[in-house]
Amino acid sequence: MRVGNFMTRDVVRVKADAAVLTAARLMLERKISGLPVVDNAGCVVGIVTEHDLLRHGAPNGKTEQPRWLRLIVEPTDLAGEAAGLHARTVGEVMTRDPVTVTEATPLEEAGRLITERGFKRLPVVRGKELVGIIARADLVQALTKAIRRAAEAAARDESANARLLELERQALLHRARSPR
Repeated sequence: MRVGNFMTRDVVRVKADAAVLTAARLMLERKISGLPVVDNAGCVVGIVTEHDLLRHGAPNGKTEQPRWLRLIVEPTDLAGEAAGLHARTVGEVMTRDPVTVTEATPLEEAGRLITERGFKRLPVVRGKELVGIIARADLVQALTKAIRRAAEAAARDESANARLLELERQALLHRARSPR
């Protein structure tokens, strides 16, 4: 089984010069936790996730406590904060040069990368151009399909075995009834 058989082809994406707020809205509207970042040619240059948005709340990416937490618990100038979110770009907070896979990558390899590295998704590329995304949910779908196929094969085997046993039983009965 290959990544190309299970990936999502219609990928929500964003460009590096988009406002962080735009990326956050896209994630909320589409109920997804990350977006591939592409250049004008559609080539993957990064990935931006909820984690990136939370981690990079401040321009230097380092605060004593996360900026999002400060926004919730401390009195602050929310209008100024909103302006800051409009001014910051996805390119400032994204993870550059993300791990990618191709359509021909074995599903097992994508699963290993996702599991071992703690990723939720991997961009799927042809060359450097984004053609899809493989997410943990896609792996679950592949797993359920494999389990269903195995169960169907087991049921076919059981049915075939039952027919063979019946044929053997009938042959024995036929021999027992036949005069010698």
